[in-house]
Amino acid sequence: MTSAWPNLSELLVAADAAAPVGLVGAPLGVGSVTPGRCDLAPAALRAVLRRIGRYDLDTERELATLVADRGDVVLGGSIEAATGPLRAAVAASVGAHALTLLIGGNNAVTRPGLLGMAEALGLPLERCGLITLDAHFDLRGLDQGLSNGNPVRALLGDGLPGANIVQIGLAPFANSRAMHEDAVAGGHLVITARAVREQGIGEAIDRALDRLEGVEAIFLDCDIDVIERSQFPAAPGARPGGMDVHLFFAGVRRLAAEPRVRAIDLTEWDPPLDPGDLSSLVAGRWLAEVLAGFERRA
Repeated sequence: MTSAWPNLSELLVAADAAAPVGLVGAPLGVGSVTPGRCDLAPAALRAVLRRIGRYDLDTERELATLVADRGDVVLGGSIEAATGPLRAAVAASVGAHALTLLIGGNNAVTRPGLLGMAEALGLPLERCGLITLDAHFDLRGLDQGLSNGNPVRALLGDGLPGANIVQIGLAPFANSRAMHEDAVAGGHLVITARAVREQGIGEAIDRALDRLEGVEAIFLDCDIDVIERSQFPAAPGARPGGMDVHLFFAGVRRLAAEPRVRAIDLTEWDPPLDPGDLSSLVAGRWLAEVLAGFERRA
């Protein structure tokens, strides 16, 4: 029987149910450059889903893809301690579902997420790609250990080729010259927030997928601070002049439609920073866009 308000919460099912999409909560808050409560985001996302409808007026389609909620990973007291459990949880989900959603938590979850994807598929990192929708390069140094500011640097150290990395939405006055130079020298495809505004998100995604034509699996990192801060106040790293939210939604939908995208994370959402509900509604809409894109794969 159809409810009076068909909404995304109805698509969440038990972890043992057959579902094409799996959801893994990664409440990781330690190791953040800017301390906060990103660990609260998985619960906040589940709570807002009842407010997000399933009917897409633009395409006249109603979302129907079931999402197996695999619960939150129990994490240790450091990023290093959390890496193993997160990697194992993502590997288990990727092995069971066509698409896995990893809900952070801070951006440090990206590294174990990609490593878990590669493990589940039996792929060397040379056959994997990373696309980041992020205002930052995440190339801080590793001399002080792992943090949410260096998952890309850590993945390079693991053996992910720089040529397999595409970074979209990078913001001015939010990165260092050294990081930019390292990204370019390493062979990353760098697409700034300004380039997205001027050339369109479609062009950026076309370039990203062309660059990664030779890889077999792609991990998509959606660091929510890529969005213009006034449109997502609960991202501590967001800045004025970021990507407009409608471009972010369009990019997410397009990339979720790509069959080689096997895992997508959502990171750097700190719910207490937004006393209103704008940020939570944007995060809920992100899930709707992911599912809308996924349903285009058929």
